[in-house]
Amino acid sequence: MIRDRRAKIVATVGPASAAPFMLRRLFTQGVDTFRLNFSHGDHATHQAVIRAIRALEEEVGTPIGIVQDLQGPKIRIGRLTNGPRTLDRDERVTLVSTSETGESTTLPLPHPEIFAAIRPGHRLFIDDGRLRLRVLETTAERIEAVVLEGGKISDRKGVNLPDTILDLPVLTQKDRHDLDFGLAEGVDWVALSFVQRASDLDEISTIIAGRAGLIAKIEKPTALDEIEEIVRKSDAIMVARGDLGVEIPPEDVPARQKEIIALCRRESRPVIVATQMLESMTGAPAPTRAEASDVATAIYDGADAVMLSAESASGAYPSEAVEVMDRIIRSTEAHSWYANAIRSSREAAATPADCIADTSAQMAVALGARCIVAHSVTGTTGTRIAARRPMLPLLVLTRDVQVSRRMALVWGLRSVLEDTVSDYDSMIESARVKSAQLLAPTAGELLVVLAGIPFGQIGSTNNIRVASFA
Repeated sequence: MIRDRRAKIVATVGPASAAPFMLRRLFTQGVDTFRLNFSHGDHATHQAVIRAIRALEEEVGTPIGIVQDLQGPKIRIGRLTNGPRTLDRDERVTLVSTSETGESTTLPLPHPEIFAAIRPGHRLFIDDGRLRLRVLETTAERIEAVVLEGGKISDRKGVNLPDTILDLPVLTQKDRHDLDFGLAEGVDWVALSFVQRASDLDEISTIIAGRAGLIAKIEKPTALDEIEEIVRKSDAIMVARGDLGVEIPPEDVPARQKEIIALCRRESRPVIVATQMLESMTGAPAPTRAEASDVATAIYDGADAVMLSAESASGAYPSEAVEVMDRIIRSTEAHSWYANAIRSSREAAATPADCIADTSAQMAVALGARCIVAHSVTGTTGTRIAARRPMLPLLVLTRDVQVSRRMALVWGLRSVLEDTVSDYDSMIESARVKSAQLLAPTAGELLVVLAGIPFGQIGSTNNIRVASFA
């Protein structure tokens, strides 16, 4: 299936979308990659979804990506034994290192690592930033704070610490258990939550060992300080604007989004823009105009993919949300300003491999080629070409089914399994035949083919060939 758009759609699977018939409907409406949120659900439920997606993939004959999103070290308030209470502005409260409390002036915070790291002046946000506190004094077991913004507080609300770097395990025991399960089930991507430093990616990279692509979720302000190194150590990036928008001023999020997308394009890393893109469609059949503009902005910025969260996981209109997102992308990409915006934001080539990708893209556009075809062992060559955003079909021919599925996240790329090529001549002929099957070119149209000589070696792309369709 060749979709008539370039940016991809990622949809989160949940109670509203886990049934096989609904997965098929969402794919038909435009989903390219499905996200499984391991903050919710058990392994049996996720396994059933994975197998349903693989069955769908077999039915439609198109690679479909699966992202396993690990929960990460989620920080939450403990239990209030006397029930919910209201915090008033300017009130002084004490946070204690216990799992529950019945005192009216204290809040339980069962995370000793916070008490070790937090300092006077640091801010503490609760319930997605609805309540905001500033620390006045700290000890090993108590935090004295003043309420900046008050409101109702209840058990197990999430906590954000925008000013504090915590010595937390990058992978919790739950994450390790979930990761073992996901890799055994053959997920295509693993998303690591709450990345703070580039070094946070080292251990999980070793565990994954190339069995899946690694997505670093950018949702902590501290990650922005090492963003270039984080991008280089990752296989893809997710701009997770939910927690990020709580911990940095909301007015700073759009510029940060643009910076990260531009950096990912320069480094040839796929980038997903996520969170609250069509939030109102969790309960309404149509988005707000502001939400439509938000999706379009991500597309104009050059994002590889945009993501639905609650809209498709638990909302009342999951298929309608996918359909709307698909329409917004198509409309944006069809606008005359889109090509100009993409061209003006193209990053200069930085390495020999980037130069080859850059040259092939410019050559194909200048020649009016029907498509660009890349033979690729790992998909990297295709990803480098896609980062140039040439406005013509991009095909990746690979022998690896997992590589083929990962390409479902990358801007403009369509992947085809090919395991018959043995030499240079068959490589060119295979590119011609496979692309003709998908694109129905007219005789005499050109295609630009990238490959490595000798064939089949990782990182050996060194050849650009212009061929024609018979």
